[in-house]
Amino acid sequence: MESIDFSKGNGLVPAVIQDYNTLQVLMVGFMNEEALKKTVAEGRVTFFSRSKNRLWTKGETSGNYLYVREITADCDQDSLLVRVNPAGPVCHTGNKSCFGSEVPKGFIYELEKIVNQRIDDNAGNSYTNKIFRQGINRMAQKVGEEAIELIIESKDDNNNLFINEAADLLYHLLILLKAKKLSFSDVEKVLLSRHKPAKNSDSIS
Repeated sequence: MESIDFSKGNGLVPAVIQDYNTLQVLMVGFMNEEALKKTVAEGRVTFFSRSKNRLWTKGETSGNYLYVREITADCDQDSLLVRVNPAGPVCHTGNKSCFGSEVPKGFIYELEKIVNQRIDDNAGNSYTNKIFRQGINRMAQKVGEEAIELIIESKDDNNNLFINEAADLLYHLLILLKAKKLSFSDVEKVLLSRHKPAKNSDSIS
């Protein structure tokens, strides 16, 4: 991160903070060179607070630190995208994001994180962990059962039941993916590899 251009913003660059799992934008702050170095060194987001006129580590009072997973500069090297695992609500209002409450888009990655944690911790009271411990045949059976139930509901007109069966199918698929040492992003990669963008896709027809 040594090539970041701090000169354009009088020593500061904007840092967009994004949830690593859900990709929801959580907040925007500013970093100077010292704040960026501290962020990289400690693995927790530190800003330069313009109101306090000092370095400020997010969560230093609340404990809701932002643990860094990735830092990426934009094409002009004068803005940062920081993907994090938040330790709690980011906004002072108590919301997950300064741009509003938690959104469902991207939640499947948060759910996958929860599923994996329940299994890794061998949580005794967890249905997720129970299904996992019953072995690959049981997990595959559950995925098959939920798929059949989804097909049955698709033939009726109750969208609420249909969408709930779709959710059950995805949930059990996450458990099976864990057992196969794969992730939902692996599925997305296959879908992306199959996607063939049309030539001149920016043209209007």
